[in-house]
Amino acid sequence: MHQYEKNFDSVLTRIEQVRLETNEHQIIKIIAASKYVETPEIEDFYRVGQRAFGENRIQDMKAKADALEDYPIEWHFIGRLQSNKINALLDLSPALIHSCESFEMAQEIDKRALVKGIKPNILLQINSAAEATKAGISPDEAIESYLKITETLQNVRLKGVMSIGAHSEDQKEIQKSFESTYNIYEALQKHGAKYCSMGMSNDFELAVACGSNMLRLGSILFK
Repeated sequence: MHQYEKNFDSVLTRIEQVRLETNEHQIIKIIAASKYVETPEIEDFYRVGQRAFGENRIQDMKAKADALEDYPIEWHFIGRLQSNKINALLDLSPALIHSCESFEMAQEIDKRALVKGIKPNILLQINSAAEATKAGISPDEAIESYLKITETLQNVRLKGVMSIGAHSEDQKEIQKSFESTYNIYEALQKHGAKYCSMGMSNDFELAVACGSNMLRLGSILFK
């Protein structure tokens, strides 16, 4: 058995244990965060059965997508997005942009998407841990901004929310940040929110327990 297959099986088993304890009807999608690996590793993981990969840098996504164009890979953009890079990202047609951090950024994406005649899928990033180093909208403004985007912008498809767990050793702090995001997601489900993207290699079990249905896993898969 290939090492990646073992990693994948181990992660799936751990997710499954939490899912069965908390919400057995939850369907959880894994985005393999491939920023530290090259195309051969992505190919190996594709053969194991993984189809969705996430990149943090647009130029890396372009290089890897070009090299792997024969594979029907679903590319996700999971890094911080700068306004001057939006055009370059939209040209790559990512399946989902996880890191739209404000109404203003959604407007910028919308403007450029209109010119290109496309409707990209985006998530609204919430800074639920209220950390200065993290991008994202404050939880207090999240619902209002989400609705403003869905009601006023015609060229983006808002598919849900994303957040990064609190940068803390204290599990309760991390849990609190996940619960905050999940509560917002729950309130937005009736407005079409489909994805709650939270949970990374060091906190994914807690994220699943708090209701995440999309995980961004890197080091734990590619070790």
